[in-house]
Amino acid sequence: MKILIVDDHALFREGLCHVLRQLEEQVTILEAPDYDRALQHVSANPDLDMVLLDLNLPGKDGFAALASMTHQYPALPVVILSASSQRSDIQRALDSAAMGYIPKDTTSAIMLNALQLVLSGGVYVPKNMAQLNDHASFDKPDTQHGLTPRQLEVLCLLIGGHSNKAIAQQLELAEATIKMHITSILKTLGVSNRTQAAMAAERLGLAILKS
Repeated sequence: MKILIVDDHALFREGLCHVLRQLEEQVTILEAPDYDRALQHVSANPDLDMVLLDLNLPGKDGFAALASMTHQYPALPVVILSASSQRSDIQRALDSAAMGYIPKDTTSAIMLNALQLVLSGGVYVPKNMAQLNDHASFDKPDTQHGLTPRQLEVLCLLIGGHSNKAIAQQLELAEATIKMHITSILKTLGVSNRTQAAMAAERLGLAILKS
């Protein structure tokens, strides 16, 4: 396993390295204090399994860095590590194709569970954030079928014959984000193409497809 930490605080990177070594015995950890050096590592290490990205980076807006990285490397899972716990930041990161958002005050045990979820193809959202109010509309998986509300939207449009570009335009998301959602949808439904996804959705009786 190979993981890249992108954070400008050396002490935080050092502490995070100790946590990450609990994921697997043979884990290689790369470090970058800024976005430019992060890109150098990503380019030189095509076998990277994950990037842990801080939103507060010197010289580049964190969301811009996230959007750029997920656009250039759509198959590489990027997880945000941030001091911010604002719901708007979490949703914005997920809409920019982040595969998870972990506040920096999270315990090491929860962080490890979150990273294992992402490594297995899931998307991690802090549970306590979804409980900020009764009307929170976080992109959380539905326990019945494992798809998030956003993935259901994508699935509905996908089955309707829309292209990735058309879905991205309609939902006002990056096309790379749509590709990531579709990959997760197919994996969750246990299928390999759009036709099989449609059949699986009908079999599950997903309500959104009947609207």
